[in-house]
Amino acid sequence: MSFSVMLTQLSAGMVKTVGIFALTLIFSLPLGFLICFGRMAKKGVAGKAAGIFFRAYISVMRGTPLMLQLMVVYFGPFFLFGMSIGSNWRFPAIIIGFSLNYAAYFAEIYRSGIESMPIGQYEAAKLLGYSKPQTFFKIILPQVIKRILPAVTNEVITLVKDTSLAYALAYAEMFTIAKQIVASKSDFMPFIIAAVFYYIFNLIVAMVMEYIEKRLNYYH
Repeated sequence: MSFSVMLTQLSAGMVKTVGIFALTLIFSLPLGFLICFGRMAKKGVAGKAAGIFFRAYISVMRGTPLMLQLMVVYFGPFFLFGMSIGSNWRFPAIIIGFSLNYAAYFAEIYRSGIESMPIGQYEAAKLLGYSKPQTFFKIILPQVIKRILPAVTNEVITLVKDTSLAYALAYAEMFTIAKQIVASKSDFMPFIIAAVFYYIFNLIVAMVMEYIEKRLNYYH
């Protein structure tokens, strides 16, 4: 296999890798906020029940391997409900599995940022006549985003590398294609090319996140 053909195949796999990465972020970032609010709920019976449920959810998502979670999401409909599964379910299962897993991590990052805010800011906003939603979205949230951005960046970079776990469901993203070429051609070069692709992708992500962090650091 020529280098150009190998590069073309791995590039096609990289497009699928980027797809997993992008869709996971689109779903897991807002879902993380919902889980975070549920995790922090304390008022009333419903609030306490939600807090217990989401604490358990986060514990399970962080305490079990992502690969296992992907298999549960993919094979679960068949074993639990007798539903037929096939190639059409593979990609949605991957996105659902990744999103549910990363939402748990993002939820804890959000919670750490929100709980780090001084209570005095809430009290000052109340004296100024701000409602609770106005206080959160106009005063608290912008500061929380600045504080948690480094931690979010770490998770986003980890996600780039974790996309390779999609091979567990036989999805032909870049790492899977690299493994197939190596196995069929006994050539180590695809792994080197894949490593370069992952590094460049992570470098771009890191640069974008650093740019955002500098833009939000408007007091310096």
